[in-house]
Amino acid sequence: MTEISMHGATGGCQCGAVRYTINSQPKQLIICHCTQCQRRYGAFGMSLFFETDAVQVTGNLKSYRKMADSGRSAVIGFCPDCGTAITSKPEWRPDSFVIRAGTLDDTKSLQPDIHIWTSSKQDWVTIPDGVPSYPRQPD
Repeated sequence: MTEISMHGATGGCQCGAVRYTINSQPKQLIICHCTQCQRRYGAFGMSLFFETDAVQVTGNLKSYRKMADSGRSAVIGFCPDCGTAITSKPEWRPDSFVIRAGTLDDTKSLQPDIHIWTSSKQDWVTIPDGVPSYPRQPD
């Protein structure tokens, strides 16, 4: 990931009932083109992976367990008022906590580390040269 400081970055849901502050650098930014992310977020999903204690969330989240196309599951946290998906706790990666990158107050400095599930990406999406991409979920 490009070394742009995210310490102190903030974000939240559309209605403002749930907010968060980031306390450290992310591990990576993954862009997912699976059909589930397309349904949930539009053309693709953007997931910022952090250590489990790197993000302070304020407000109440509701959650549900989701099974991904890869067969792996995660617990999705969303605002009960506006429905914005904000967090994810991948059960297959227990040391990680995910923030949906589109919920950041400022997304302009984001640089994806990897694109996954490109076999189902929209034809109009162009993956930049030099960014690793995988047709499905890598190990």
